[in-house]
Amino acid sequence: MTIDQLFIKLLPAFIRTKLEGRIVLQKTISNAGWLLADNIIRLGFGLIVVIWLARYLGPDQFGLLSFAAAFVLLFSPLSTWGLDGIVVRNILLKPEATNETLGTTFALKLLGGFLATGLSLAAIYVLHPDDSLKQWLIGITAAATVFQALDAVDFWFQSQIQSKYTVFAKNASFLVVVLVKIILIVIKAPLLAFAWAGLIETFLGSIGLAIAYKATGNSLAVWHASFVMAKRLLQDSWPLILSGIVGMIYLRIDQVMLGEMVSNEEVGIYSAAVRVAEAWYFVPMAVFSSVYPSVVEAKTMSDDLFYERLQRLYKFMAFIGYAVAVPASLLSGFLINILYGARYHRAGAMLAVLVWAGLFVSIGVARSSFLMSMNWTKLHFMTVLMGSLLNVVLNLALIPLYGGMGASIASCAAYWLAAHGSCFLYRPLRKTGLMLTKALIYPKFW
Repeated sequence: MTIDQLFIKLLPAFIRTKLEGRIVLQKTISNAGWLLADNIIRLGFGLIVVIWLARYLGPDQFGLLSFAAAFVLLFSPLSTWGLDGIVVRNILLKPEATNETLGTTFALKLLGGFLATGLSLAAIYVLHPDDSLKQWLIGITAAATVFQALDAVDFWFQSQIQSKYTVFAKNASFLVVVLVKIILIVIKAPLLAFAWAGLIETFLGSIGLAIAYKATGNSLAVWHASFVMAKRLLQDSWPLILSGIVGMIYLRIDQVMLGEMVSNEEVGIYSAAVRVAEAWYFVPMAVFSSVYPSVVEAKTMSDDLFYERLQRLYKFMAFIGYAVAVPASLLSGFLINILYGARYHRAGAMLAVLVWAGLFVSIGVARSSFLMSMNWTKLHFMTVLMGSLLNVVLNLALIPLYGGMGASIASCAAYWLAAHGSCFLYRPLRKTGLMLTKALIYPKFW
């Protein structure tokens, strides 16, 4: 019995009954299980270390570390080129070109990593020419984008619904660095040491992916890049690059603006709420990674099957969004005090608002499976752009008045507009908007 078969066997009997004879669905659920297991491990160990780190550093230094991470993320779409879903789709539709696709993806991501690092450093030098600590923090954090070029391997595992190998590779590096961070806290290491630890984790994870790829009978040596393939990939992904940039603006501009308009301490308190509110975001991403190949397959079979699978996905994503948001908002103050202590007590009210943004993140992730299947990347860009602009405007208006709470309200409103509200402003997306509305009113476990 394989590990995947064992995983299915451990599921409740009523679920196993529904899975009998449905090999693709069994493989999909098993893959999602691996991704969930990966993120549960990260949630368990990672959140503990982050909380311990936040208590050790205090709101001011923890805010500075969070500011650096958020600042780099604004440039990170330049290192990914919006290729994730595009590469998986191309491997599924043109398996004979897999080595060329992966080689070109690696080359593009490597170039993008250097570009993102250089622009991050240039921007922080312009904004804070005399703050060497911020410059070092951002330089070290940004360097991780270079090593992420080997995430091309992960795209191949996703296309084969074999994410367990990515889980093995990245969890090994993660657990090693968790131990390193604990040691750094115990010995009272300086702030920069924790930035270096994050870079080491990315490096080790990339090496692990290469080893896993070779262990499954593949070889990086047969990869080859071509200008023609690069042009083809970028023709499909350029709207997603722009979407990624504006997406990171509405995901992380709040922390950057808080740091520039209020203080590092306010960033630290707000970041404490964000960490808890986003702790479960791996769930919709894991579901997406596992379900997306079956959605692409359904589109090639019939429109009825395609939209049927999408509606089930929307309802399920709404279900898990509510399942998290309702209890978390009711227990927000208690959670913050237990996890972070009295110095972060103001994060409780921020968390009560931020958890509802997760509902829209969840259905937004589900909607992206539809947009990428249709190759409507330009529409995806427009919806994210609208959310980003609203977030910036609301942050400018609300942060001076309410600080972190203003940023929380702005984020929640922006996430709703990008994922749901914008669907009704574009005719091709109105059917999708109605499907999402139905999911929000009648959420359902798969």
